[in-house]
Amino acid sequence: MDFELSEEHQLAYQSALEFGHAEIRPHNAEIEASDDFPAWLWQRLAAQGYTGIAIPEEYGGCGGDFLMAALVARGLSRANGGIGMSFGAHLNLCAHNILRNGTEQQKRQYLPALANASIIGALALTEPNAGSDAMGIQTTARKVDGGYLLNGSKVFITNGPIANLLILYAKTRPEARSHGITAFIFETLTPGFHVARKIKKVGMHGSPTGELVFTDAFVPDKNVLGTENEGYKIVMSGLDLERAFFAVSAIGGLEAALELSLTYARQREQFGQPIANFQLIQAKIADIYTDLEAARHMAHRCLWLAQQGQRISKECAAALLFTSRASMRAADSALQIHGGWGYTTDFEVERLWRNAKLGEIAAGTNEIRQLIIARELLATP
Repeated sequence: MDFELSEEHQLAYQSALEFGHAEIRPHNAEIEASDDFPAWLWQRLAAQGYTGIAIPEEYGGCGGDFLMAALVARGLSRANGGIGMSFGAHLNLCAHNILRNGTEQQKRQYLPALANASIIGALALTEPNAGSDAMGIQTTARKVDGGYLLNGSKVFITNGPIANLLILYAKTRPEARSHGITAFIFETLTPGFHVARKIKKVGMHGSPTGELVFTDAFVPDKNVLGTENEGYKIVMSGLDLERAFFAVSAIGGLEAALELSLTYARQREQFGQPIANFQLIQAKIADIYTDLEAARHMAHRCLWLAQQGQRISKECAAALLFTSRASMRAADSALQIHGGWGYTTDFEVERLWRNAKLGEIAAGTNEIRQLIIARELLATP
């Protein structure tokens, strides 16, 4: 069994790590304070080829696979979790969705612009009354001549306030529940669409989250993604890949927690010696490292299996469940190691602490992940 990344994948991760250190970290304080989307950064990401990873060259991308894209997200997240989250929403949730499910015309129309970051993508599924119950969405798409009229709202949409393009789910047969959902490719310059508000969050600053409203917003027939009333298939087909992608991405936060803990423990002195000499500090650092290694192996394996087309819902849910919990434990331990200074905004660790919590809530809560795992284990053979 080969537990190491290929040279190509390792180089992609190392490149993103160096990019994050040089191009993102110096701006973290201003991004954190303003909570503004750093639009200037996206062209730099595109220049590195990051926004085109796992998109074939024929569609304007730079090739590679989904694991490579997730490793780049991991490297970016190590520098700034918010940037990594927006990157994942743009590339994995939007561009890769079109790549997997779009028609040839749709791929040629939208993927080049997503790959070069001249437009920003997002996924619009969650609604005020449909979070964990994703199939309970209430946004409707009423058939009219040449297309559909969208009415409803979406909430907690990463990149929502600045997105040019949405993968959007709406009910075309409301009475049919999950069998009445259709996926659409929606251009946000369309009349009838507006951003109701940018939602203020505790963490993940620099990654805008929005509430979106649709009032008789027209989407043409040619922008149906997949088949009418079968949008649930697109949701389900991508879930394993998406969970595994974000599990890999979240490892960046674990790595940052270990890095900051090691640096501070070596520099901070108490009772005439570095606190790194104290066994209780050493125990916390050892636990962070152990969680990091376990999370890395679980997440990498799941993503590798998912991109082979295997259905591994239980394994991917477990990987994201463990990684999100490990990230929260690591951020908490890192803050504790920093003591009183960790609870101030003078040190970067408090940002990790706030960011980590979202991993236990977003992309399906930990409770939903537990249910997925238990139901598969308990299912009758």
